[in-house]
Amino acid sequence: MVSSISEKTQRPRLPEWLRRPLPTQHTFAQTRGLLKTLNLHTVCESAKCPNHWECWSKGTASFMIAGDRCTRACGFCAISTQKPLPLDQEEPERVAEAAAVMGLRHVVITAVARDDLQDGGAAHFQRTIEAIRSRNPKMVIEVLTPDFLLKEDAVDAVLAARPEIFNHNLETVQRLSPKVRSRATHERSLALLAMVRERADYRVYTKSGLMLGLGETEEELISSMRALREVDCDILTLGQYLQPTLKHLPVESFISPETFEHYGRIAESMGFVHVASGPMVRSSYHADAFNAFAEAEEAPSDP
Repeated sequence: MVSSISEKTQRPRLPEWLRRPLPTQHTFAQTRGLLKTLNLHTVCESAKCPNHWECWSKGTASFMIAGDRCTRACGFCAISTQKPLPLDQEEPERVAEAAAVMGLRHVVITAVARDDLQDGGAAHFQRTIEAIRSRNPKMVIEVLTPDFLLKEDAVDAVLAARPEIFNHNLETVQRLSPKVRSRATHERSLALLAMVRERADYRVYTKSGLMLGLGETEEELISSMRALREVDCDILTLGQYLQPTLKHLPVESFISPETFEHYGRIAESMGFVHVASGPMVRSSYHADAFNAFAEAEEAPSDP
């Protein structure tokens, strides 16, 4: 079932399945205090993720490096579009310290688009991964990167640090991409995921995500999922788009949990090795749920 919004109210009332209780856990406040002390940004706060209180309450977070000013102005994203500040060269060590203090097993590193930099911030990703590895070699590291304008050297720099998961979001279907994504394109995102697969000299899992409720049809969604499988994308996330502010794209429809389950089954039938599909799913929400699968896949089979 898809709940369409016939009257274009700017902030439609959320269906019951999208309402969340306010945070009360002590760990939430501890995590916020730690991030503030270390002067770190999270995509949880900057992108107004509806799940960040839950993740923080469990002592997990997705770190956003390279500042909190983006060079692009996507129609869905709440991150500020401004001229970026110079990179903070001490940030990688602070991220590593926070991940160590929080006792993470799976850490997500993302960044704003930095088209002002020759490498798009790729070397900063590399240094951050290496700093985390120096403290905890066994930590699973996932990166969620911009498209780096398809620069091979940038992709190589990130892969040199050997993250276990390389994530880049398709965000929406091909028809809607021009109005949803600033400068990014459907084709470039697919090409980036293909490039990662081609240039990696180790087993890296590739991942991508799509937002639903922007006006896509089921046929268009399935087409985009097939396109991801054609570039051998391993992991897929499907979640409900929510309008972060009145200045951003409106929600065209609310997708029911049952419909998300339906789409998830279709994705699994296509051969994705891990699928997360639900109204509250975001690219890094419950990211560590993949760890159990990966460990099972790598374990020796019984004779």
